[in-house]
Amino acid sequence: MMTGITPINPMLSGMGLVPQPPTTEVPVIKEIIHCKSCTLFPPNPNLPPPSTRERPPGCKTVFVGGLPENASEEIIQEVFEQCGDITAIRKSKKNFCHIRFSEEFMVDKAIYLSGYRMRLGSSTDKKDSGRLHVDFAQARDDFYEWECKQRMLAREERHRRKMEEDRIRPPSPPVIMHYSEHEASLLAEKLKDDSKFSEAIVVLLTWIERGEVNRRTSNQFYSMVQSANSHIRRLMNEKANHEQEMDQAKENFTNALTGILTQFEQIVAVFNASIRQKAWDHFSKAQRKNIDIWRKHSEVGEFSFLLYPSFHRLGLRGESERGPMLDYALFSSL
Repeated sequence: MMTGITPINPMLSGMGLVPQPPTTEVPVIKEIIHCKSCTLFPPNPNLPPPSTRERPPGCKTVFVGGLPENASEEIIQEVFEQCGDITAIRKSKKNFCHIRFSEEFMVDKAIYLSGYRMRLGSSTDKKDSGRLHVDFAQARDDFYEWECKQRMLAREERHRRKMEEDRIRPPSPPVIMHYSEHEASLLAEKLKDDSKFSEAIVVLLTWIERGEVNRRTSNQFYSMVQSANSHIRRLMNEKANHEQEMDQAKENFTNALTGILTQFEQIVAVFNASIRQKAWDHFSKAQRKNIDIWRKHSEVGEFSFLLYPSFHRLGLRGESERGPMLDYALFSSL
């Protein structure tokens, strides 16, 4: 642990002994780092930053080279534990080691220490000094965990897509039960019920198409077909009732349109009477202008009304009945 620094949760971004990796746009001046057993001196800021290899996917392990010969595993633990939780340290006899962290972002904090000169205590012995080189390491454990995570994400994505497809897929038709004498007796009762006929006729059709009709069951199926035939009269009556309702709706619609058109014609007649000289001379210039604008708007409204498709489809006016007023409206609209 470092002297004079309280323990900090390494999981918090931007916290700990080692700051977040610097961006290339903003130059960062590294400072001396004092530890209990050693001191880390920053590299020359005028030198280019240390190079690193391409980061392997899911990398949680770093290679640390240039360690002092006398650096023990405890000292390495002390320096790098503030970068994050260390799960393993594999130290070699040739002044390098591999350090594996619990999370990927902790590797970035360890890379920040690359280029620092490490000195043990206050010794000037060459064996107690070394320049650190921290780089990404390709470890099988990291790659295996990364692959497992990718497979898990792929499974979640497939599950999400399947849930979405199931949500928008139209519901499947209900399963039709197999034929039996008990089911056939129940179906015969449903065929007689108007409210259950639609469901029952589908079951009857499925049984016939499956080949359930034979010499033993033919009488029972004949009875059910006869029950289905008895609904034809009911359906014809319902059809006639709906057609009658449709004719009544058309008549109501026709009467409503006729009333609207009559009012249009009366308004246009008022404007036409107003522009005759007997009344026109008594209006002011501004009043005449407004009346003329209103008259044109009403004629255009009536003309668009006469072009309404339902107007001709329902036979409200024939072409010979449009009269001189509509001819004038047609001429004015041009």
